[in-house]
Amino acid sequence: MKIDELEKPEVHKEPEVHKEGEKELPAETTKGSRVGWLIVVLLAVGALGYTIYSGIDTRVKASTALQSETLDAAIPTVSVVSPKTTAPAEEVVLPGSIQAFTDTPIYARASGYLKRWNVDLGAHVTTGQLLAEIDAPEIDQQLLQSRADLATAEANYNLSQSTAERWRGLLKTDSVSKQETDEKIGDLNAKKAIVDSAASNVHRLEQLQSFEKVYAPFDGVVTARNTDVGALIDSGGNGPGKELYHVAATNRLRVFVNVPQTYSRAAAPGVAADLTLAEFPGRVFRGTLARTANSIDAASRTLLTEVDVPNPTGELLPGAYVSVHLKLPSKVKAVTLPVNTLLFRSEGQRIAVVRNGRAELVPIVMGRDFGNEIEVVSGLNANDQVIVNPADSLASGDRVRVASGTAKGGD
Repeated sequence: MKIDELEKPEVHKEPEVHKEGEKELPAETTKGSRVGWLIVVLLAVGALGYTIYSGIDTRVKASTALQSETLDAAIPTVSVVSPKTTAPAEEVVLPGSIQAFTDTPIYARASGYLKRWNVDLGAHVTTGQLLAEIDAPEIDQQLLQSRADLATAEANYNLSQSTAERWRGLLKTDSVSKQETDEKIGDLNAKKAIVDSAASNVHRLEQLQSFEKVYAPFDGVVTARNTDVGALIDSGGNGPGKELYHVAATNRLRVFVNVPQTYSRAAAPGVAADLTLAEFPGRVFRGTLARTANSIDAASRTLLTEVDVPNPTGELLPGAYVSVHLKLPSKVKAVTLPVNTLLFRSEGQRIAVVRNGRAELVPIVMGRDFGNEIEVVSGLNANDQVIVNPADSLASGDRVRVASGTAKGGD
């Protein structure tokens, strides 16, 4: 042991005290305070860490939500429409022209001057009704001459007949020769032929004289009168302006319609047809397809068809324009869609349908084009949801959202 250590007196150490206000605290109390402060610091650090973590977590969640909303907003919202099934009997509207069932020009068969006319334009006539009379003195004189010739021929025939009978009696007693008797019989036969010829000529002129009176050939309406009293009439209808009257039968009418080749197989006799005219709003005239040409016109690719329409009241006029509604039976099960659902791609025409929340491009086979709508004969059914106005960039598999309020099922 060192001397310095021995020389130092032992000093009694008093317990350390801390002042707190006017009081002095023992060391144990100070140590507890330090622990408390440590806890406070730890709590503050924990609170700060929790605040930092909460801020970061909130930002992460906000970023994730923003990303999700962005992706969700990128999904296009589309409107859809359901295909409409076509009716078993579809209606085709085609233009047509009304014609009289029988339409005949009336010509003169006798030459002369018009003596009188009895009916005028628009008159309703019946079969055999007298329309006009022609003064033909040449025919009358020829008839008188032919009758005189016939009388002469008959007189010569009677003389020849008595002569032939007399010679037959003389031949029995050998008073005349057989040759002379044959000559008399031959003369009788010749006279008989002359009588027949004269009688035929008289009959011809009588018929020609009957043509001086012009009669209506059937029941109908006079649609034209092209002559007047004193007009020179030439027989026959070869020259221009020879027509005396024009008569049309209007109690039954024909309507000729050119049916497109697409509908030609369905346009069969017996198909119902309705006629509408602008001058009869709301009126429908019933008709029936009576016959077809059974041949497609190479120039227009149409089938000429005839629709017969009863017209007992005469309301329908020949020559009028009508809209013919043909109710053609459909032999193909098809649906119709608006034209704004079509997509034109290099591989062909496509329709975009929504299936399981995604777009799918479906190939189709088109039928007829109705203007605002098209017919689809294969590739779709009535339950498909077809996208209206699809984007050109739309591809199969793209997610889409169906707008609320659009069609969900077939019509």
